[in-house]
Amino acid sequence: MTRAAIYVRISRDREGGGLGVARQEQDCRELAARHGLTVAQVYSDNDLSAYSGKPRPAYRRMLDDIATARIDAVMAWHTDRLHRSPTELEEYISACEPRGVPTYTVKAGPLDLSTPSGRMVARQLGAVARYEVEHQVERQQRAKMQAAADGKWGGGRRPYGYEADGVTPRADEARVVAEVTDAILSGASLRAQAADLNARGLLTSTGRGWNATELRKVLLRARNAGLREHRGDIVGPAAWPPLVDEDRWRAVVSVLTHPGRRTQWSSARRWLLSGLALCGVCGTPVRATLMSTTARSVPSYTCKAARCVGRNAAEVDGYVSAIVVERLSRPDLATLLPGDQQPDTASLQLDAAALRERLDGLASAYADGAIDVRQLREGSERLRARLAEVEDSLADAGRGDALAGLVGAANPAQAWEALDLHRRRAVVDTLMTVTIHRTRKGRPRGWTPGSSYFDPSTVEIAWKA
Repeated sequence: MTRAAIYVRISRDREGGGLGVARQEQDCRELAARHGLTVAQVYSDNDLSAYSGKPRPAYRRMLDDIATARIDAVMAWHTDRLHRSPTELEEYISACEPRGVPTYTVKAGPLDLSTPSGRMVARQLGAVARYEVEHQVERQQRAKMQAAADGKWGGGRRPYGYEADGVTPRADEARVVAEVTDAILSGASLRAQAADLNARGLLTSTGRGWNATELRKVLLRARNAGLREHRGDIVGPAAWPPLVDEDRWRAVVSVLTHPGRRTQWSSARRWLLSGLALCGVCGTPVRATLMSTTARSVPSYTCKAARCVGRNAAEVDGYVSAIVVERLSRPDLATLLPGDQQPDTASLQLDAAALRERLDGLASAYADGAIDVRQLREGSERLRARLAEVEDSLADAGRGDALAGLVGAANPAQAWEALDLHRRRAVVDTLMTVTIHRTRKGRPRGWTPGSSYFDPSTVEIAWKA
């Protein structure tokens, strides 16, 4: 009895039901019956490409079974189902040749890999298959480039904010993109925004929950501003309408890609004033750290260098929060808001692009031998320093109005409590400069039994004009 293996594969299962491999298997079974072979095993790699080089588990198992004499013949719909690269073909020949395992195909006929002529035919078919794939890839790439130049959508999974055609905005998702963009520009964190979307039961375009990484990818897309991107470069206006205006999109890109932006959640960001408030003795920013008292260790604000001060972080945060809420409740809040004059973000973007071009020019000049290493290093340092300044200006311009939604709120305390920590910090940084002074030893004036030793007079608030 000749034991035959059927190998079936389809590169892309668009229907999602394995119908392509099922049809291949049926044709192979009919071929096996005509040759009087007994099908011992079916090996199926559905939705896997032979050209991509990704591992094909079923194919590897079949090679092992051929080498260990569990299989006497191989059935396939076509040779290109088995392999589309010369390396894979030679490996397949090495597995079949020692035992003279023949290959039968529905479309290309039989192959006897035990003879030189049979191996020659197999290699010719493999070369033709390789050419067809490379030619197809070339056509697809040229079509994508032309589509990009025309501002058309290149296809793929449905982009969040748009319908399946990639062009028509989906109203509810478009609102989410605009809202989250504004929230990030107002100082909110990606993590908090993702958590809020999940709490509201909103899902990604693939039906999954949100996380900070996925949300960042959505916000950085040039398509949100109605721009067409190809291989990382913006090639022009797109055929679809924008979800946010280009200035807001470029601003959020500046904020999210700024080198100084924190991407990890740390203890330095669990407290409202860490890195914002100043030490009243040495003037350096304070940080939150554990300090021991007679009874326990409590999170406290202290300056990093000399530990000039040491104040209970929770009490200081509570006091400053109460001051913020009180200030938000007053009718003259508008006097503290920043002026209308904003940096010219378009000019800043042009400056940044020009500096990057000059950096690329320096690299090309060094590669061509026009400048030496010292000139490359010195020129790069100057240009990178200037680029960092421009990117800082873009990030600052992009942070937007941290008080959006707070000015004129019916219940300022409730609005403040609804903000995440990053947004609260942005509000504090917009409104005031906090300086923490040393406190006197012992009970503060006016102390009553059971109350805290916290002395509000040692926390200085300077309003920003």
